[in-house]
Amino acid sequence: MPHFLSRITLGAALIASCIGAAQAQQVTVQDAWVRATVPQQKATGAFMRLKADKDVRLVSVSTPAAPIAEVHEMKMVDNVMKMRAVEGLDLHAGKSVDLQPGGYHVMLMDLPAQVKAGDVVPLTLVFQGKDGQRETVQVQAPARSMASAAAPAGGSMAGPGEHGGGMHKH
Repeated sequence: MPHFLSRITLGAALIASCIGAAQAQQVTVQDAWVRATVPQQKATGAFMRLKADKDVRLVSVSTPAAPIAEVHEMKMVDNVMKMRAVEGLDLHAGKSVDLQPGGYHVMLMDLPAQVKAGDVVPLTLVFQGKDGQRETVQVQAPARSMASAAAPAGGSMAGPGEHGGGMHKH
């Protein structure tokens, strides 16, 4: 390859890298973690704090750790705690949204293997802006045991036990 073409290619790669970095900063993810499971448990939750620079919507979640990953909402309906999958989760510019036990969270279902404390679970979050542009954010979420799943210092995430482990039916 001629020398000037390698410089153009390198320049294009650098520009693409900078654009990717700028896009990745439109949504930030903090304090991500996944609840460790017991043997044979087929579902668990992933929790984190999301903040966007502009209005976006979390439209999908995926992970190689589970064939099914969905955003869920838990809420009290007629004095009964109910959980349901939601099609997306709106994030408003400059405001944090906590995905936490007892509220919005990511469900990982049909787990093929136990998620052990200390494992790192890769998550891919896809956000869509009002303009239709999509942004993908890669997250490495450490697994925490029930005993150590309490909120990080200064965080507002709820503690363990609010989104029971064991059986999970849909």
